[in-house]
Amino acid sequence: MTNTKMTWQIFKEQLELHPDQILQFQYATDKWVDASYHITEIKQAPITSVDCGGKMNAWTEIIVQLWEPEEQQTDRAMAVHKALKIVNLVEASLPLNPNAVVKIEFGNSAFDTRQMYPNEIVADGENLIVNLQPDATQCKATDRGQTCGTPKNKTLEIPVSIEGGQACTPGGGCC
Repeated sequence: MTNTKMTWQIFKEQLELHPDQILQFQYATDKWVDASYHITEIKQAPITSVDCGGKMNAWTEIIVQLWEPEEQQTDRAMAVHKALKIVNLVEASLPLNPNAVVKIEFGNSAFDTRQMYPNEIVADGENLIVNLQPDATQCKATDRGQTCGTPKNKTLEIPVSIEGGQACTPGGGCC
């Protein structure tokens, strides 16, 4: 599973397939969340937005927050089955949308807190590794053939006054 935004259902299913493995998170090349991490909360965030093209968008995100204590408390990360206990505890109080996009929220003293997508989940020996990729901003209007609210390849004709009261427009040869 790579290069797609993973849903909560797929994320949870991957965990359920590997309950006895050790859950590891890699947030950059050769950078791992410390084995002492805790899952401090799981948030369900309904998002409603209006993009620069005037279109309303709505989706839901499930954000799993990881906290890394300042002092290492253990040499071995939590087992997947322990993470699933936390998930089940959360879902007993808050039914989580199976189609929601999953994000992992993490930061430490050397890495600013941010939300990242699980890019892939890989079983490697005794470890279940969640490789994270940074979130990125995007212009949703470009997916609809627009650029920030204006159709692509269309020049806005904004008259500009020049000396003598003449008007000049982009591409008109006078500007």
